[in-house]
Amino acid sequence: MDQLPGLPARVTVCEVGPRDGLQNESATVPASVKAELVERLVDAGHRVVETTGLVHPKWVPQLADAEEVLRRIDRRPGVRYPVLVPNMRGLDRAVDLGVEDIAVFGSATESFARANLNRTVEESLEMFAPVVGRARETGMRVRGYLSMCWGDPWEGEVPVPQVVSVATRLIALGCTELSLGDTIGVATPGRVAALLDALTAAGVPVESITVHFHDTYGQALSNTLTALRHGVTTVDASAGGLGGCPYAKSATGNLATEDLLWQLAGLGIDTGVDLDKLVETSTWLADLLGRPSPSRTVRALAGG
Repeated sequence: MDQLPGLPARVTVCEVGPRDGLQNESATVPASVKAELVERLVDAGHRVVETTGLVHPKWVPQLADAEEVLRRIDRRPGVRYPVLVPNMRGLDRAVDLGVEDIAVFGSATESFARANLNRTVEESLEMFAPVVGRARETGMRVRGYLSMCWGDPWEGEVPVPQVVSVATRLIALGCTELSLGDTIGVATPGRVAALLDALTAAGVPVESITVHFHDTYGQALSNTLTALRHGVTTVDASAGGLGGCPYAKSATGNLATEDLLWQLAGLGIDTGVDLDKLVETSTWLADLLGRPSPSRTVRALAGG
């Protein structure tokens, strides 16, 4: 298949459904289902599956069973299972559980930092510093999520220099990967290009950048294509389009992994993920949750 110029031959899909997708569900999802979801995603070919988060259940009740989920999973060689940790207590638990990849969750805006972390941006970075430092000392990879990179429900459009300032701080702390979050789904291709250009100009290696789009305005796929043209080769997506954000009520579902795979296959880009197996998994999960998948590709291929 002929490929459009300027695109990578291969893209890594970071599957965030088990954590970012399920954390916003109102009904309790059993640990056994979460563990089976992870196993199914790996069976479909995923090599990076964000598994859970070691956070206080008061703040994210759906993640209260994180340790049980991690114990149920048969972690396979060559597969990464990132786990969200908020602080040193979370890191201690991660170390005890044999976790090799962690993630911290920061904000480009003060309003969301207050809502999500009950801290200022500066205070959150100060909290992350020892976590990232110790994690790197133990040989862990560290993903730095940066939310509200293009828009904030309280502050509106977020200036590019503001995002760059926090992003470069996360990299300086030692994060090996930077996931740029369009938390409320307001980004458009031009604004995506502007931020990526500014980050690379500021010295952030493009190979360390991941994009994380929500599809509120139907822009997630076009935004992703723009990022790929700028050298990004890792994309966050959620099986079946699950997800949102418990602290930003205007946030809709994540970019559906199946929709992303359909686009990438049509561009001749390899992911190593079997679309048919993933559709089966998302249909299984949608049935368990009692509602149809929001993914257009799932609905088309599953006949729903």
